[in-house]
Amino acid sequence: MTGTTDAPTPARRSRDRPRHDSASHVAQGAAARPRPRIGGALGEILLWLAAAAGVVCIVLVVLAFTAHITLIMFRTGSMAPTIPAGSVAVVQRIPAADVAVGDIVTVDRPGQLPVTHRVRQVADGPTPAQRVLTLRGDANADDDPAPYTVTSVRIVRFSVPGLAPVVVLMGNPYVLGGITVAAAALVVWAFWPRRHLDPGDGEPDT
Repeated sequence: MTGTTDAPTPARRSRDRPRHDSASHVAQGAAARPRPRIGGALGEILLWLAAAAGVVCIVLVVLAFTAHITLIMFRTGSMAPTIPAGSVAVVQRIPAADVAVGDIVTVDRPGQLPVTHRVRQVADGPTPAQRVLTLRGDANADDDPAPYTVTSVRIVRFSVPGLAPVVVLMGNPYVLGGITVAAAALVVWAFWPRRHLDPGDGEPDT
């Protein structure tokens, strides 16, 4: 009886070799892969913020034309504590016939700044579309000196305290210029060609 040796055949060697080569290839690829940079992550966040701000601006423009929604700023505290000075309110133009006692409305006054106060009384006007409104600020002890005859008003939907200084700052030409330059720089950074490492050979590839 002749003994035989269990020598590895070429087929077995070919099956064993790829496993080792594949593991070393993965290790080399992991070592060659560049680590994410903090600056890149910050740039991505800024791009998302800029995109979100752009969407908000577009939505506001659309609402202004379709739903007659605009923003007003409160420089005085006549409506405090409900709406303190420095607040920004979202207002919507509605017919005077839809106004009810307790609403906070903005009334336009020819030759003067608009007034935003709470409705204390609603009476019929000279025409079916008009109403005579008696207003008073929440911080005031008396009603406004004279009632307002209106066909439409801007009703306050909601307000955000402390936002007025930010809106005023955004209207500064230097601030707008800086924001424009920063946005342009972000766009250039986002689309600028980058060098990538090929995990197969660890060499940079453009």
